Amino acid sequence: QVQLVESGGGLVQAGDSLRLSCAVSGRTFSRYYMAWFRQAPGKEREFVAAIRRVDGFTYYEGSVMGRFTISRDSAKNTHYLQMNSLKPEDTAEYYCAASSRTAGSVRGPDFYDSWGQGTQVTVSS
Repeated sequence: QVQLVESGGGLVQAGDSLRLSCAVSGRTFSRYYMAWFRQAPGKEREFVAAIRRVDGFTYYEGSVMGRFTISRDSAKNTHYLQMNSLKPEDTAEYYCAASSRTAGSVRGPDFYDSWGQGTQVTVSS
C-alpha cells in the first residue's frame, strides 16, 4: 500500500502563490504516476496535473498550464504542486494521487488507486 499526505494549503489573495506538498510512503516503487486533482463544492473532482515518475514527463489541465508546475523530489519521496498567479476559481480541496497503472488516461480519477486526505486552497478576490 501507499500512503499520501498533503500539506501546504491555505488562504491567499488572487495573484499570490502557494506550494502544495505530497509526502509518499509505502510501496512507492509500484506507483508510476503521481497527480494532483481538485474538487470545489458542488463540483466533480477534476484533474490538475500529473507526473510520470520514470522520466518526469508532465501533464496539465488547460486552465492551469503556465501557472502551475508539478515536480518531484525522489530522494524525499515527495511531489509538489507550485501554484502561481492564483485565481478565485482555483479555490478547491486539492488531493494528491498515485497510480500503479501503466495504461489508461492519466487525467481520469479512476486511473489512480491511492489518494491523500486533501488540503484546502482558498483564493480571495
